[in-house]
Amino acid sequence: MNLKPGDIANDIITVGDPGRVDKVARHFDRIDVEVTKREFKTVTGWIGSKRLTVISTGIGTDNIDIVLTELDALVNVDFESRTQKTEHTALRFIRIGTSGSLDPNLDVNEVLISDMAIGIDGLMHFYHLEHSENEIKLNKRAKTALSNLPNIIPYATTASPSLITIFSPLGKNGITITATGFYGPQGRSIIASPKSATFLDDLATVEIDRLKVTNFEMETAGIYGMASILGHEAISINAIIANRIHQTFSDRPKEFVEKVIKDSLRILCNN
Repeated sequence: MNLKPGDIANDIITVGDPGRVDKVARHFDRIDVEVTKREFKTVTGWIGSKRLTVISTGIGTDNIDIVLTELDALVNVDFESRTQKTEHTALRFIRIGTSGSLDPNLDVNEVLISDMAIGIDGLMHFYHLEHSENEIKLNKRAKTALSNLPNIIPYATTASPSLITIFSPLGKNGITITATGFYGPQGRSIIASPKSATFLDDLATVEIDRLKVTNFEMETAGIYGMASILGHEAISINAIIANRIHQTFSDRPKEFVEKVIKDSLRILCNN
């Protein structure tokens, strides 16, 4: 990502779209670092006495693998000796992204905090990730719901409990599905026909400890998994701009996302 140690803050906002980086950074009082490499644009600056970084990840958990691995290395690897530092630095990752709702009670222009995520991509199958009891239960229930796609092996990951507490006032809480693509992996098609057009609706029936599957996007499960493996905290804040059940779409997506950014920054700067 063309970054050096010292270029990033300990609180890092991730956005998918490189164009959204400036929409976050324009709220900074001053900027120290501005770097772009491929789809990864990074800006580090200050709001008052709070140092923050915002970085675009691009779309998908393949990019999350790159972003979290390299950001972790910036703070936890000695670049001269190329060895892991003995003292671990924990980062906080706050994803601010758009999402579609799978819940008739989660409407457009609402915010969803992802307490847990179900990954239907393959990223976590390449790492050693210790699953909690609740994650194991959610994995099993998701696998049952995916009976029409027996080759898909889902995995469950969890947000930072402290960040859930901090950001929950923004909106509702639920379980997010992280897809591996935009068309077939989300039950859509233009010409190529997906094997199942209903699997997201089937996954929407899954729940655990009063938490329901509420929405879908393309990064959250990977962020939570990589953060857990690397010893960091993470939360995903979802601006709901479409409802799959009602087939409705936000009539003011830009304004709504701007509000979510400002509200998230306000909370982050006070915590």
